Formats: sequence, C-alpha cells, structure tokens
Amino acid sequence: MDLILWILAVVLVVSGVLALFRRQLLWGIVLIIIGLLVGPGGVSIFN
Repeated sequence: MDLILWILAVVLVVSGVLALFRRQLLWGIVLIIIGLLVGPGGVSIFN
C-alpha cells in the first residue's frame, strides 16, 4: 500500500509542476498539495 501511495504522490506532484510550467497556476498548486497529502511521508489522508 505504501508503494502505491508513493507512486500516486509522485505522479500528482510531477503533474502539478508541469501544470505550473503551462501557466495553470491554481491547478498546479492544488495537484502539488494533494500529492503531498497523499504521500506516506506526509500527512496521509488514508491513515
């Protein structure tokens, strides 16, 4: 389960950074925050 959460968090953060580069500021920030919340190293919403 931890591996799946890490992969999901990495995908969300990377897509958030890419959205920031495409000038989609709000969507990028939301994706990065969700990625940090989902990741097992952060405050996981699944625990």
